[in-house]
Amino acid sequence: MNKRIELTEAVIDNNQLVLKPVSLPTGLENLVAKGQMLVDSDQLAFIYILETADEFVYAGLPHTIWTNLKEAKDKQLDVIAKINEQEIRLVDFFDELEYLLENIKGNANYGEDMEKKVVELFSLK
Repeated sequence: MNKRIELTEAVIDNNQLVLKPVSLPTGLENLVAKGQMLVDSDQLAFIYILETADEFVYAGLPHTIWTNLKEAKDKQLDVIAKINEQEIRLVDFFDELEYLLENIKGNANYGEDMEKKVVELFSLK
C-alpha cells in the first residue's frame, strides 16, 4: 500500500515555497519527485506524487495551504518539500497544478465543494 503524508506547513523562504509535514510515517528515505499530481476531492486536497526505490508516496496538499500555493504560483517560486531533513524540489509542480485547476473549474465530477474551493482560493473565473 502506498504511504501518504500531509504537507500542512507552508512557508515562503528565500524565494521558494517550503512545504513540511507535521508527522511522518517511517521509512521515507531517498524520496524523489515524480512530477505528477492528483486530486483528492474527498479531502479537498491536491496530491503530489513522490517515490522511493520501491513505492509511491502521496504528499497531500490540503486546502488550508492553497493560499500559499497561489502566492507561490503568482510569484513563480520553486516548491520544495522538506521531509526528514531531505529537501525535494517538486518538479513540474505548477504545470501540473495549472492543468488540474483548469480541469476542476466548472467540472462537477470533482464535487461541488472541491470546485467551489478551487475557484475561490485560486481566484478562477
